[in-house]
Amino acid sequence: MRMTDLILKKRNGAHLTEEEISFLIKGYVAEEIPPYQISAWLMAVFFKGMSFEETGYLTRAMIASGKVFDLSSLGGPLVDKHSTGGVGDKVSLILAPLAAACGVQVPMMSGRALGHTGGTLDKLDSIPGYQSVISEELFRKGLKEIGFAMTGQSKDVVPADRLMYALRDVTGTVESVPLITASIMSKKFAEGAQSLIFDVKCGAGAFMKTPEAAEELAVSLVETGRSLDRKIVAVITNMDEPLGRKVGNFLEVEESLACLRGEGPEDLMEVTLRLTAWMVVAGGIVPTVEEALDLCKARLADGSAMEKFLENVELQGGDRKALLERENKARPLFYKDITAREEGYVQSIDSYALGLAGIPLGVGRNKTEDSVEPLVGYELMKKKGDSLLKGETLVRIWAESESALKSIEGQVRGAYSIAAEKPTTTPMILKEIKAL
Repeated sequence: MRMTDLILKKRNGAHLTEEEISFLIKGYVAEEIPPYQISAWLMAVFFKGMSFEETGYLTRAMIASGKVFDLSSLGGPLVDKHSTGGVGDKVSLILAPLAAACGVQVPMMSGRALGHTGGTLDKLDSIPGYQSVISEELFRKGLKEIGFAMTGQSKDVVPADRLMYALRDVTGTVESVPLITASIMSKKFAEGAQSLIFDVKCGAGAFMKTPEAAEELAVSLVETGRSLDRKIVAVITNMDEPLGRKVGNFLEVEESLACLRGEGPEDLMEVTLRLTAWMVVAGGIVPTVEEALDLCKARLADGSAMEKFLENVELQGGDRKALLERENKARPLFYKDITAREEGYVQSIDSYALGLAGIPLGVGRNKTEDSVEPLVGYELMKKKGDSLLKGETLVRIWAESESALKSIEGQVRGAYSIAAEKPTTTPMILKEIKAL
């Protein structure tokens, strides 16, 4: 088998076999196939695409390139959730303990903030004492005793994806749907999940900007999962404006605690409950999403979901008492209220613009090695459809310095669009695609 032949085959739009895809992945990881040939193949995939079956072959080959977590001895059901990323997306912090309280085991391996999107690990790190990177032994202990554990992605898992993504990043092939699909699914299944629920964000603050692009990715994820004989649900959700009312690492922990008490913002609660309900269905706890929603609401009401969260905090080195004492009190010294210059209604909030403004503030990163600030961020006092009087606060910015506030004030104000008429509402759940 020659790599040149595989490049030509894909360039000409032909389908590769499982053996051919396995050959190129094994050869690349073993440094037997040079990066320039893999780059050529990636570009061929970018233009010619892959069938769902081929994408399944690629996913399997990438899983086999490194360590695979076998969590089957824990009993399960083992169900995880993956989000394509957005601004204010703290769903994982609420969903994992809620699903665990419903009887699902959630092996959640997450990432850090990069660009305009937040990172689950950075939010967890803002909890006093919390260790977001833990040993495999403690990870298994959390799953067995609590029902979920949170940790960083291991470098031993799917090394082929890490190597391939570095090439995609510098060859203009990041946006390929089959490559995105294989990248996401290989990591999640290698990390021990048996079933997956995907939150495919759609809108201004999402990677997929249009409903058509979001649906293309959702279908690819579901159909590739079907080819792997896995239970998959892809929920396309609205990310035209930030999710919830708080953006920033500890601010989002606070809002997550409010949700676990059943007191969170309506949009965040709706998305979280729907995704968690599908996890419960995929895990076989109950047969319908309606029953699962009732179960989720019951677990919020009886406090068991909150208790699961606090048990996880303690398991991973955090201070439960310090966390609850810090809630709604820990803020930087400097803040600025951005007020309305006219009366009317909030027409829209550009979540992408807000996300980018958060990078110099310290909410996010330009590069993986950049540090973040745990307490900075935004509190959105007004969201789409809210009425305004002149002088009312749109958003409060928290920062570690006055200079940081001044540097982003104009950008934050510009993210708000205000007009005289009340806008039409956009649903949070746009579409659901299932293979159960």
